[in-house]
Amino acid sequence: MKVLIVGAGTGGLALAHLLKQAGIGVAMYECDVAPNADTGGYRVGISPAGSRALKACIPSELYDLYIATCARSPRYFNMLTEQLREVLSFDVDDAGSNALDGEKNIVRKTLRRVLLRGLEDDVFFGKALESYTSNADGSVTACFQDGSRATGDVLVGADGTSSTVRKQRLPEARLEDTGMLSLGGKVAMTAEAKALLSDKMFEGMSLIMAPMGFGAIIHSLEFAGGRSDPGFAARWPDFVEALDEDSIGWGIWGARQNFPRDPAGLSGEQLRALGLEISRTWHPHLQALIRMTEPSTIHNIKIRTSVPLAPWTSSNVTLLGDAVHTMTPGRGAGANTALRDAALLGRMLVEANQGRKPLIDAIHAYEVEMLRYSAEAVRESKKQMDAGDLAHRPIAGRFQLALMRGVMRIINAIPALKRRAFRKMMRVRGEN
Repeated sequence: MKVLIVGAGTGGLALAHLLKQAGIGVAMYECDVAPNADTGGYRVGISPAGSRALKACIPSELYDLYIATCARSPRYFNMLTEQLREVLSFDVDDAGSNALDGEKNIVRKTLRRVLLRGLEDDVFFGKALESYTSNADGSVTACFQDGSRATGDVLVGADGTSSTVRKQRLPEARLEDTGMLSLGGKVAMTAEAKALLSDKMFEGMSLIMAPMGFGAIIHSLEFAGGRSDPGFAARWPDFVEALDEDSIGWGIWGARQNFPRDPAGLSGEQLRALGLEISRTWHPHLQALIRMTEPSTIHNIKIRTSVPLAPWTSSNVTLLGDAVHTMTPGRGAGANTALRDAALLGRMLVEANQGRKPLIDAIHAYEVEMLRYSAEAVRESKKQMDAGDLAHRPIAGRFQLALMRGVMRIINAIPALKRRAFRKMMRVRGEN
């Protein structure tokens, strides 16, 4: 069997490793012109389920490198007001101490570099897909914009939200605008920046619930352990310079109708000014953090979500990750669901390659299960970020915010309720 994968993102790379280890021929085609084309430098949160799926896909040596290049795991999950008053805080130190089961933070471009390791001869850059054709002999041919072609037994679209494969394979699939906008940036971890955070904020991840449905996230990323570890340099000498600098990241989101102006097309300096305007009544430390952010690191995102699909007739062309189930960042489930896809699809293709299951049956089994869990993830993610929610209205939103904060404060004050809420949170993250 030969599998063609369009898109060298997290899910596609994980799938390629699984297939290659099983002796299946794999070729990846990425529209970026070079491996380091992703210069965003932003974190991606990998849940316990995401780590387990990744471990199932990649060689153990590579998994060790992934763990070594992650930032320290967050010790706390904090829910705060815009004045940085605590309403709920979980101590997750015990869960975070386990290399496999804890929450992980890694910079997206670093994760990509880790997963490209060992696939150097299998990934072809500067290859933007134009279309594909299904051949009479059951094979499929990918046609690229530069005029080149590649033929294989299976084509996997792992080419993200704007997937060319999806547009041809499932023309009925559509994305919808959630009405939510966001912007964010990162600050170098200086003594001045660190002083703006409480100990719990520095050692954890903090979500801020502000009036008018605005939300924010603050997270600190520390990689000092890898840089100071002589064992890291001895084991991965070519990776030392790739370790990320410590930083503090922030993001703000809200409904379009409540934004002072549309962030689309604004420069970094203008986005910083917009962030300061939105947070003008928030705690001075939050404003100071935004103020000291280098404009070149600030970007904005229009938050979209896919509309869950009805099952389709399976073929040897399939999809994974954002190409088939784009979701809001409300649950932090996007990358984790893509890894789950990779582990499941890879297992099904291995069974087909070993003759234990017909190829189309194997792909069908993957698609049925993927549609089940991804539809739930899309729905739950949208609940967290939907401009139609009452939270974004002036009067109803004020009452809803007060109620939510009140409930969280009660949970925070009663150990039994807090333990129960903590277990539920970790179970959801553990199950993806």
